[in-house]
Amino acid sequence: MLTTKEAIEKRRSIRKFKSDPVPDEYINELLDAARLAPSGCNAQPWRFRIVKDKEQKLQLANAAYQQMFIANAPVVIVCCADIQGYINGMVSGIQDLGKINAVEGRIINILNKRADQMETQLKTMNKEQLGSRIAFNVAIAVEHMVLRALDFGLGTCWIRLIEEQKVREIFGWDDNIFVVALLPVGYPDESPLPRKRLTIEQILI
Repeated sequence: MLTTKEAIEKRRSIRKFKSDPVPDEYINELLDAARLAPSGCNAQPWRFRIVKDKEQKLQLANAAYQQMFIANAPVVIVCCADIQGYINGMVSGIQDLGKINAVEGRIINILNKRADQMETQLKTMNKEQLGSRIAFNVAIAVEHMVLRALDFGLGTCWIRLIEEQKVREIFGWDDNIFVVALLPVGYPDESPLPRKRLTIEQILI
């Protein structure tokens, strides 16, 4: 099994997949990795749809501006944020933090105030704006899946270039579900070279 460092160094965005099916137990392992990710106040707003159906994968590819390699992946994981679920989870998580004395009382008060503000914003603010604010929590969970996939020889590719409303329409979701990304998953049929990365000196400010 790879070390975390090895997985980070080995990861590539894979856009060509073999036709071999991905075992359900591997997909469950990816979901378990996502489930264990950290989130603000332990709100855990991530929600996932596993797609194997050819027609739905084609619809997803079309909703991603005709990036047809998505339809060729054995599995596509639709990664979403549950907006109301985030607010509910945030309130519950704040209570838990208070019970275990994980943070100071004044921080609990600040968090409670923020939760109240978000509840109010849910009624008045554009759901897309709220979803964008919550999405970073889901992004952490997705990256857990991306790295865990390497343990099974699987490749993935973050897809954020999507028409979110079209994806929601495929599954009949309302705007409480914010689509964060598509994650095609399968056995790689390519070996991309590493892409250029900034040096440590360049990322320090």
